[in-house]
Amino acid sequence: MKIDRDIMVLANPEIANLPAWVIALVAAGGVAAALSTSAGLLLVISTSISHDLLKRNLMPNISDKQELMYARIAAACGISVAAYLGIHPPGFVAQVVAFAFGLAASSFFPAIILGIFHKRMNKEGAIAGMLTGITFTAAYIVYFKFINPAANTPDNWWFGISPEGIGTLGMIFNFLAAFAVQKMTGEAPQHIEDMVESLRYPKGAGEAQGH
Repeated sequence: MKIDRDIMVLANPEIANLPAWVIALVAAGGVAAALSTSAGLLLVISTSISHDLLKRNLMPNISDKQELMYARIAAACGISVAAYLGIHPPGFVAQVVAFAFGLAASSFFPAIILGIFHKRMNKEGAIAGMLTGITFTAAYIVYFKFINPAANTPDNWWFGISPEGIGTLGMIFNFLAAFAVQKMTGEAPQHIEDMVESLRYPKGAGEAQGH
């Protein structure tokens, strides 16, 4: 017999002999939480690839219809990956959430922080940092969870950090790579610095201070 901790959480109301309507609410809450989260993430994935990556950078001449087609393809690929990981999860829910937050921390978090508080950071540095952080973190997780799970012990972890917490180290590598590349490629253009500076203050704040 295999005990699944995720199923145990959903089965707790029935194990406790609670009324059927309570059991239905718990199940509906789990489904609603999964659908709302996945829907938002799918929209982000599809628009990021079709609009930000393809339309604005790689394929600027594509039509709106083509952009929509690529968005649907990206969403379909995201659903396929999510379905596979749902059937073959790398861990229970808490572990999977830790992996997701670790990947986000190692890729997006430094870029957001630097974009707000370090206006001289250029796009080359931000891209290099994001690629460094997410590549290291993803490789670490994939190695210990899929390639060599037998080695997933504290003795083999870097600095004693488990795959669930390696995003912290990936975040540090992200910052270091971003600063190193920024030093080699120069500062951001002046209009970018001015735009970032303007974002730090509410519209009309200067006029209010002048009066």
